[in-house]
Amino acid sequence: MKVPLSWLREYVDLPAVTAQEVADKLTAARLKLESITSYGHDVKNVVVGEVLEIEELTGFKKPIRHCKVEVGEATPREIVCGATNFAVGDRVPVVLPGGVLPGGFEVGARKTYGRMSEGMICSERELGLTDEHAGIMVLPPDTPIGADVADLLGLRDDVLELEITPDVGYALSIRGVAREAAVAFGVPFRDPADVELPAETEQAWPASIADPTACDRFVLREVRGFDPAAQSPLWMRVRLARAGMRPVSLAVDVTNYLMLELGQPLHAFDRAKLTGEIVVRRARPGERLETLDHVVRDLDPDDILITDESGPISMAGTMGGLETEISDASTDIVIEAAHFSATGISRESRRHRLVSEASKRFERGVDRELPLVASWRAVQLLAELGGASVQPGVTHAETDVRPARIAMPAGHPGAVAGVTYAKESVVRRLEQIGCTVTDGDDPAVRRGGVDPTGVVTGGELAAKLAVTGDDMITVTPPSWRPDLTDPNDLAEEVIRLEGYDRLPSILPAAPAGAGLTEGQRLRRRVGRALAAAGYVEVLAYPFVSDTDFDHLQLPADDARRRAVRLVNPLADDEPLMRTTLLPGLLKTLVRNVGRGFTDVAVFESGAVYRPREGAPPTAPVLGVQRRPTADELASVAAALPDQPHRVAVVLAGEFDRSGWWGGGRQECWADAVQAARIVADEAGVELSVVADQHEPWHPGRCAALYAGDTLVGHAGELHPRVVEAYGLPPRTSAMELELSRLEPAVPGPVQAPQVSAYPVATQDVALIVPDFTPVADVEAALRDGAGGLLESVRLFDVYAGEQAGEGNKSLAYTLRFRAQDRTLTVEETTAARDAAVAMAADRVGAHLRGA
Repeated sequence: MKVPLSWLREYVDLPAVTAQEVADKLTAARLKLESITSYGHDVKNVVVGEVLEIEELTGFKKPIRHCKVEVGEATPREIVCGATNFAVGDRVPVVLPGGVLPGGFEVGARKTYGRMSEGMICSERELGLTDEHAGIMVLPPDTPIGADVADLLGLRDDVLELEITPDVGYALSIRGVAREAAVAFGVPFRDPADVELPAETEQAWPASIADPTACDRFVLREVRGFDPAAQSPLWMRVRLARAGMRPVSLAVDVTNYLMLELGQPLHAFDRAKLTGEIVVRRARPGERLETLDHVVRDLDPDDILITDESGPISMAGTMGGLETEISDASTDIVIEAAHFSATGISRESRRHRLVSEASKRFERGVDRELPLVASWRAVQLLAELGGASVQPGVTHAETDVRPARIAMPAGHPGAVAGVTYAKESVVRRLEQIGCTVTDGDDPAVRRGGVDPTGVVTGGELAAKLAVTGDDMITVTPPSWRPDLTDPNDLAEEVIRLEGYDRLPSILPAAPAGAGLTEGQRLRRRVGRALAAAGYVEVLAYPFVSDTDFDHLQLPADDARRRAVRLVNPLADDEPLMRTTLLPGLLKTLVRNVGRGFTDVAVFESGAVYRPREGAPPTAPVLGVQRRPTADELASVAAALPDQPHRVAVVLAGEFDRSGWWGGGRQECWADAVQAARIVADEAGVELSVVADQHEPWHPGRCAALYAGDTLVGHAGELHPRVVEAYGLPPRTSAMELELSRLEPAVPGPVQAPQVSAYPVATQDVALIVPDFTPVADVEAALRDGAGGLLESVRLFDVYAGEQAGEGNKSLAYTLRFRAQDRTLTVEETTAARDAAVAMAADRVGAHLRGA
C-alpha cells in the first residue's frame, strides 16, 4: 500500500516529523515499511508563465515553436518548445535557467534550432506529477504569474510503501493508515467516512440479494447527465499516480480514488446497458462472462456474480464485465458498492487467477458500513467534477448481520504479555482502535454461542478465566476490524499499542527432561554419516503427479500409487503428496546434470504420505473458540495419512573422483547398498541383503534390505526405462530405506564398546560355491559358524575361472578373531575357522579351494 504523506495529513494532524519518523511509528504498529519515495524535493526555480507570442519555425522534421513567455521578471523569456497543445494567453509551468526538475535534471540557457532558449516549458511527466507527456501542462487561467510551481501544485511529497499483512485489510486504505498514525502519535483522527447521508426512501435501480452467504449488503446510486469528456482534476490524478494506480478517466478515477481513500471498492455501470433487476447470486452451470480484460471466462458454480436479466454482468468484487463497461459515450452511470463474502471472493480470485485491487481488499475484509458512505461520496464527486446530476434515491439490499461481542478478563492481555496492564489502559487501547467496551460479565457471552443481541465469541477462555475473579469486560469490535474474533486478538491489540519494546526479554527456563528423542537423534546421526560419506543433502518439494508414478514404472496395483490429493496444490501438475522420496531426488539429479554437474551423490531425509485404508476422505475442520475434545482430535488423526520417515540416496557419475592421482571409480549398485549399511550402522542394526525385483530398480541389480525379518528398504541400479523416462545418466543407482522401521531397534544412548588389549588373530579362507550363491548367505554362514571369538569377516577377492570350475566362483575372506581376556592360540583360531567353513558347507554347499 502506497501512502502519500500529504494525503495522510488531511485526516491526521501529524506533528513536524519526517517521513522516516512516521514510518518508524507505523512499523511499531505492525505496518511494516517497504520503502520511502520522495518527490519534488530537488525541484527549484520552476514558476508559472504566460505565453505572450508563438512563432512557428519551419524547415525541421517536427513542429518547433519559438515562444515569448512572461514569468514575472523585467523582460519575457524566449523559449523553444516542440509541443503544440498550448496557445497564446495560456499559463504554463516554466523552469528557468539554473532550475532543477525531478531526478536532478538541470536546465540552462542554450541555443537550439537557431534560437536562444532560456529555460523549458514543462509537461506533467517532466514535473514528476503523472506519466502524461503528450503535451505541455496548461494551468488554469487565474494562476498567478511567477508563482512557485512546486508550492502551487504540491510537487514536494513523500510516499510510504507499507507491507500489509492479510489480517489487517483495513490498512489497505488511507483511512486505515491514518487511524493507526493518529493512535501512534496521539493526535486526533478525522474520519473521511464520517459524512451525513441524505434520508432517502426511493430505489435508484431495482436490486436484490439471492444468496446471503455471498453478499450481505448491496448499494446502488445513480447519476445522469455526466460529461464523458470531463477530465480528472490534477490533484486526483497525482494522488492516484503516487498511490500506484494509473489515471484512466474521471468515472474510473473517482471509484479508484475512493477505494484508496476509504478501502471500499466501487464499480460503475453504464445505465443504458443494464436490463432489468440486478441480482447478486452464485453462478449457474455453463454461464460465461467476458471481463474488462477481454477474456471470456467459464464461471464456476461457487463464483459470486452480479447479474441482470441478460445474465452475468460482473464477477463480484473481482472484475466487471465488458458489456456494461463505462465508455466515452456514457452519460448515465449506476454506482455499485457492496459487502461480499471474504472467503468467496478469495476463492473466486484464485480460481480464475484474477487478482485485482478490489479482490485484495474484499478477501481481507472490508468495512460493512462503508457501501452507503462510499457510494454517496462517489456520486457527489461525479456531480462536482463531471457535471452530473445526482438522482434521488438509493437501492439498499441487505441481510441481517449481528455484531460480534467478545467476553474477556481485563487482565488477559497482561497475562499473555507477562506484564501488568491496568484495566484503564486495556479499555483505553481497545477504544482507540474503535471497539466499544462495557464492564461486567455477560453470562451469554461467557458461555459462547448466540444470544438475541448478537453473535458472541470467546466463550471457553472467558468462562475459564472468569472463575478466578478477574474483572470481565465485553468488547464489540468495530465494523472495519473483522479480524477481531477472540480474546487473544484483543490481547494482541493492547500489547502492540502499549509497545512491544516494553516487553521484558526473559530467557525461558528449559523444562526438565526435554531434548531430542532417540528418533530425532538417529535422523541427525544418519544425515551426518551420509554427509561424511560424500553425499550432499537436498530438500525437494513433497509434491508429485501421476506421471511420476508412470516414470517409476509402478504397477497399477502398487500401493505407492495411492496418494493424498491436495485440495489447493501449489502447481496443478503436481497435486499429490509423495509416497516415495525418489521422484524429488531424481528431478534434482536431472537439474544438476543439466547444469554441468555430472558426478552427483545426493540424499534426502523426510516423511512420505501413505493414505490409510478406510480413512475418511477429508479431515473435519475444528473451530478455534475452544480446545478440541479427545473425540474431535481422534477424528482428525483418523483422517490423516501415515507419515513414515524415510531416507533415500541417488548416485550418478564418478563416486571416487579421478584426478592427477589417477582414474576414479564410477558409482554402481554396490554403493547404494553401502549407503543403506551406513544408515543401519547409525541405528546399531546389521542389514541382511537379499536379491529382489522391485520397481523402479533393475530386476537383476536390486537388493531388498532386511533388519532381522523386517523389510526396511531397497537399493540397487535403476531400471533402464526409469533412466530414460527421467533423462538420467546411464546406470544411475538409488537407495530408499524407511527409518521409522529402524527406530524401534535403536538401543538408546550409545554405550562405549569394550576394547580388548589382546592381539588379533587372522585366518584367510577361500571357498568354492555355485556362482548363483549370494555372497550375503556365505558371510552369514561364516559368522554363525565361527562363534563368539569372531570379530569381523571381510570379503577381499572374488574369482571365477578355470581353477574354480565351471558354474562356480571362489570367494576369499579374511576372518579376524580376538578374545577379551586372553591371547588366542593357533588351535583356537583354527578350530573357529574350521567351524565357520563347516557351517558354510552345510548351508550353501561351499568347500575350501584346493581341497
